[in-house]
Amino acid sequence: MPKLRVASFAISIDGFGAGPNQSLENPLGIGGGGLHEWFYPTQTFQKMMGRDGTLGTDNDFAVRGFENVGAWILGRNMFSPYRGPWTQDWKGWWGDNPPYHCPTFVMTHHERAPLEMEGGTTFHFTSEPLERVLERAFAAAGGKDVRIGGGVSTINQFVAAGLVDEMHIVLSPVILGSGERLFESIDLKALGYSCTVFQGTNRAVHMVLSK
Repeated sequence: MPKLRVASFAISIDGFGAGPNQSLENPLGIGGGGLHEWFYPTQTFQKMMGRDGTLGTDNDFAVRGFENVGAWILGRNMFSPYRGPWTQDWKGWWGDNPPYHCPTFVMTHHERAPLEMEGGTTFHFTSEPLERVLERAFAAAGGKDVRIGGGVSTINQFVAAGLVDEMHIVLSPVILGSGERLFESIDLKALGYSCTVFQGTNRAVHMVLSK
């Protein structure tokens, strides 16, 4: 059965998945970039830049995050630093060839025409309810999994609705102090999650929560 997954999503020691005050200069909020220091050196990330990277446990988890993914779901804040109606000719943070390479559904209160990018990524902008977005994503995935890329609010909504099957959460050695808490007001135990993987490296602790 295809799954709805969260993968390689990093949080701070104090539970924040993004820092405060997201902006063009701070895509992950102030201090949020430090959450992903485990990811930046990996071969998975570096090959996007045309460079060599490190192998090992961190890279293994990063690789798994992209395996068998046929569609993505993103929140508006994950796609853009701008709010309100689309007044910017904004095509995402990632340049002409985003890393998704498949249909990607962006949840927003302000719909716009689909945006086709290089490498097979097409962004679909939708204001539909969670269940309808997920239905469309699974249909587009063609039997593969759907991955929620973030941000925090989007993941929180899908988890609270009991729709997420598996989460790979990365605990980074960072304290943010404020920002967006990933599991705010969520009882993971009541939702049926248990920790099936807990593995540390020099840069992070990888946890897999499954139902």
